[in-house]
Formats: sequence, structure tokens, C-alpha cells
Amino acid sequence: MGRKTSGKGSTPAIVELERAGVPFEIYEYEHSNDHMDDGYGIEAARKLGFDEHQVFKTLMADTGTARVVGVVPVSGHMDLKALAAAVGAKKAAMADPKVAMRESGYVVGGISPFGQRTRHATVLDESALAYDRILVSGGKRGFSVGIAPQDLVRVLNAATAPIATW
Repeated sequence: MGRKTSGKGSTPAIVELERAGVPFEIYEYEHSNDHMDDGYGIEAARKLGFDEHQVFKTLMADTGTARVVGVVPVSGHMDLKALAAAVGAKKAAMADPKVAMRESGYVVGGISPFGQRTRHATVLDESALAYDRILVSGGKRGFSVGIAPQDLVRVLNAATAPIATW
């Protein structure tokens, strides 16, 4: 299922990871709109055979003064109060999907924390640190990247905090 990158299927996310020189694997699957009741991330976990706690979704929130990227397990939800606290803001609300697509350069369901058009502060849910490797979107639907959570933190200069709820 997974393979090391060979330059195929390149997205801005893959370009950023290659430039950073971190090891990662690409996982591809056939995206189907039949699975949309569960969400894009749940579909990825099921089709790729990964635990839903190990596959992470990328969400964008607005704190009123800045937009922030939260990366949380697909099995849970983003705690907006916890995300705001993690970046020193008073509150946060989910960003409009059109804004998230414009600023990230990706479509909903394929937003990667890597290679975004506009760089934002990023917070990774601390549960990721329990895994040697997590999966995040590689920049399009049906295209995921396996990476060590510590490498995600380093490449994005991300914070870690308990920002997920179940």
C-alpha cells in the first residue's frame, strides 16, 4: 500500500517534505463519495487499514486575529477552546471552508498541513506522539503521507497540545 516517494504524484506537500529531507511514505487509495457520511479521514483509515486514532485530519480555525491549523485524529473532533489556548488566543472558530481552501491551496478533504499556500501556526494533537508514524493528507483526496509526528513538528515548527476530543 505505502511506498517511498519517487517524485510521482507530487503535490506542494510532497515538495515541502522532500526539501526538508525527512523520511515519509505515500499511501494512495481510490476516493469514493459513497463514504462521505463518515468523512474523508475515516474513509482513508478504512481503505488503508490504519487505526482511526493514527490517521489525522487537518482543520483550519480563525482566532479573530489569525488563522491556525489544527491536526487531530480522524476519530475525534477539534476542541476549539483548547486550540485557542494552545496559541495564546481567547477563542477560535472553524474557518469558512472557502477560506481554508484559498489559504491552504487544497480542496476540503485533501488539505495537508504541509505545503500550504499561506503558512499558519500549527498545533498537532499530543496523542500523535504515541505513534512512530501518523498519516496526514498528502494534498489531495485519496493521497496520504505517513510521517513521524516529531518530523511533522520539526518541519512545520508546530506546537503539540491536547486539542482533540472524542
